[in-house]
Amino acid sequence: MDLSGNANAHADPFLIRECHLEEAEALLTLWHAAGTSPSVTDTITDIQSVIEGPASVLVAEVNKQLVGSLIATFDGWRGNMYRIAVHPDYRRRGIGRALVAEGEKRLAKLGVKRITALVEEKYPWAIAFWSSVGYEIEPGIVRFFRNP
Repeated sequence: MDLSGNANAHADPFLIRECHLEEAEALLTLWHAAGTSPSVTDTITDIQSVIEGPASVLVAEVNKQLVGSLIATFDGWRGNMYRIAVHPDYRRRGIGRALVAEGEKRLAKLGVKRITALVEEKYPWAIAFWSSVGYEIEPGIVRFFRNP
């Protein structure tokens, strides 16, 4: 999806597309540059598994460089979005919004009726972003996890 009509008229046009297996290392580099919190699944092998699986691993590309990402997946119950990240040099150009819109479009094709976004509360700008694209904090929900 070419989004050359993005919000910043002086910005380079960007393209939203699926991530390729050989781009796993570049995706890790993007996440690091964007300041995302490291995870036990931040390995080339784990990223390649997600790319090969049923999830949509979306990337934003400018001049053949990865500048944004989003993982959109459906577990059969609800849609989930993870790992939205935009390189600091490319923020405020509509890339995050375009990634979310494309993720929603792909999830809708699967019949999703509810989408959740995993957002770290220590990043107020991330909470503000998700609010700005129409998502609400779900009261009364606490997420539990364990790394086996």
